[in-house]
Amino acid sequence: MLARMSSEPEQQIGVGSPDAFQRLWTPHRMAYIQGENKPSGPGAGDGCPFCTIPAKSDEDGLVIARGELVYAVLNLYPYNGGHLMVVPFRHVADYTDLTEEETVELGDYTKRAMKALRAASGAQGFNIGMNQGEVAGAGIAAHLHQHIVPRWGGDTNFMPVVGHTKVLPQLLADTRRMLAEKWPAGA
Repeated sequence: MLARMSSEPEQQIGVGSPDAFQRLWTPHRMAYIQGENKPSGPGAGDGCPFCTIPAKSDEDGLVIARGELVYAVLNLYPYNGGHLMVVPFRHVADYTDLTEEETVELGDYTKRAMKALRAASGAQGFNIGMNQGEVAGAGIAAHLHQHIVPRWGGDTNFMPVVGHTKVLPQLLADTRRMLAEKWPAGA
């Protein structure tokens, strides 16, 4: 594939004027943009993907690990390779509505996720957080979920900054398997 690449502009019919850019198409992002897999309402029975994932196999649901009250799952629309989330099984929207036990296990699974990502991919840092409410950027505001995004030196390069494109070097199924193998056992 690389042997065919050149620095010469390539005519690409239907994409505008010829230029020196190669195109990296990410059509899977259109599903997110168009709201695919978004719930139809705020209830657990309104198509909440975080409520349906636990009924799937780990492979089909991209589940990395399951606890008693929370589970870790890969993000279908990742910011970086290995981007995962810790999600309570219970359909709850607000962090302040978590039980003490859910809060503790969510924190524990966040720590385990960091350890697994370091062991599996050599992550050098992390962005960890949750968006509370649609106005705060929560894609699925009705079901709380905490993001753990691994970071490496130089991962914010020209592709996301200029090209508004992320390059993910691995299929989600392979990432799930790799992280599940490195997931630390309970305390």
